[in-house]
Amino acid sequence: MVESPAPGSGLKEEEVKRRHILPKALVVGLAAGLIASFFREALQWSELHRIAWLHRLPSGPGLAVALALGALGSGTGLWLVRRFAPEAAGSGIPHLKAVVLGETTLRWQRLLPVKFCAGLAGIGGGLALGREGPTIQMGGATGLMVSSAFRVKIGEGERKALISAGAGAGLAAAFNAPLAGVIFVLEELHGSFTPVIFVAAFLASVTADVVCRVLTGETPVFALHGLPAPSLTALPVALVLGVLAGFAGVAFNRCLLGSLDLFDRFKRWPPFVVGALAGAVLGFAAWIYPEVSGSGALLAEQAFGGGMALRWIAILLAARFVLTMVSYGSGAAGGIFAPLLVLGALGGLGVGILAHAVAPTWAAYPAVFAVLGMGALLTSIVRAPLTGIVLMIELTGQYDFMLPLLVSCFAAYGVAEACRDLPIYEALRERNRAKASDRVMPPP
Repeated sequence: MVESPAPGSGLKEEEVKRRHILPKALVVGLAAGLIASFFREALQWSELHRIAWLHRLPSGPGLAVALALGALGSGTGLWLVRRFAPEAAGSGIPHLKAVVLGETTLRWQRLLPVKFCAGLAGIGGGLALGREGPTIQMGGATGLMVSSAFRVKIGEGERKALISAGAGAGLAAAFNAPLAGVIFVLEELHGSFTPVIFVAAFLASVTADVVCRVLTGETPVFALHGLPAPSLTALPVALVLGVLAGFAGVAFNRCLLGSLDLFDRFKRWPPFVVGALAGAVLGFAAWIYPEVSGSGALLAEQAFGGGMALRWIAILLAARFVLTMVSYGSGAAGGIFAPLLVLGALGGLGVGILAHAVAPTWAAYPAVFAVLGMGALLTSIVRAPLTGIVLMIELTGQYDFMLPLLVSCFAAYGVAEACRDLPIYEALRERNRAKASDRVMPPP
């Protein structure tokens, strides 16, 4: 039986008591934290070993291995999605928003294993996608699973609150960022503050973060070794960076939707073939430069080091952009948070290097702007400035970056809004609704 919140189910105080939801939110956080931790560790293991193998192998065998890993992983992942759970395609966040709004259903029994295995196969094989979308969607499915275990009645707001709490827990566990998980639920998933949602998301996110830290370690995802906090003189550059990121985010959103339309032309092809072709493209790129494939975390670490030449930054930016479009457009299971963070880090470093060449006192440390670029690009694409700011602080552990992040993120937000571009998850949700309507409407 498919279980999902009923359309229009509310979250009024008389409908859901906060004291009743606390133990359930705790269980959601524990379960989501365990799933996210295993998923995170499996992806990190596969990515590190894949890159190490490609570096060690001679040129000829290395190309064969890279192509085989990419084609087999991506082909298997896309076949699993198309065959067993089409809603597991992409990041899954637009689907989760539709579930919360009562527009569609959530089959957690299918989604959890398919999303885990398909995400591991595709991203582990080298697709330029991230783990945060899958962990958020799996977290939401965990919330519905716990609701079923506690026999929460269909149509009650408590079920919606636990799904939302699971989504926040998934983000918190993906990045060791519990506050970002809470804010993401309030700012992006719901777009409003409700005490019950806040309490459930807060408890589940903190619990999932504790579980993840115990199992995977306590250090921030990105460690900034010896990078000083930006001074007030860096604010003009942060403003310019935010404006540029705003336009870049609009371009990213439109190209991502275009890549989905392009791959729709191959819907009649066997899913394994489509996935294998996309994976082969990533495999070829990985053979040339292994770090350019996968989540791209190693590229972001290099950007924080600041030791990259400007011409290589431009090449890597272009390569990662194309690979992200190919990976997401194929319909594989994976998120866009990690890819866009890598693009933001590379772009921010490039702006910092150029600013340092023009006005050294305004950009004394170009690597600082890699952090600002990540937050600004995330804000312009997702249109969630508070999530972007808090996530950058929790990812790096640098609270002194708050002021320049505010400047760059809200500048990016203003530009994207002025362009009247839909936030990416909203655009994807509307696209899914339109395609669903086309499928159910009879031909004229």
